[in-house]
Amino acid sequence: MFTIEHEFDATVITLMDEGSAPLQEDVVINSFAECVTLEQHDPRTDRVMKITFSPEQLRDLAAALDLPEGVYQLREVSSGKNGQDSA
Repeated sequence: MFTIEHEFDATVITLMDEGSAPLQEDVVINSFAECVTLEQHDPRTDRVMKITFSPEQLRDLAAALDLPEGVYQLREVSSGKNGQDSA
């Protein structure tokens, strides 16, 4: 289950674990113009852990979820006439 809220400077998505026990803590995703942060409470340390992604890292993560094992570098491709890639 998840929620989506639109704040002044970010979109906030909260993911709640509905799987089998033991359940994981909620994951809060804050999408800002310049970065995306993931936050999750760690009950062992009683601290919120945060990871910050640049837009490029988030793009790479989204692509990586659908690719086989390997090393990749994503590049932007501009289209020329008739849909041909230009160098």
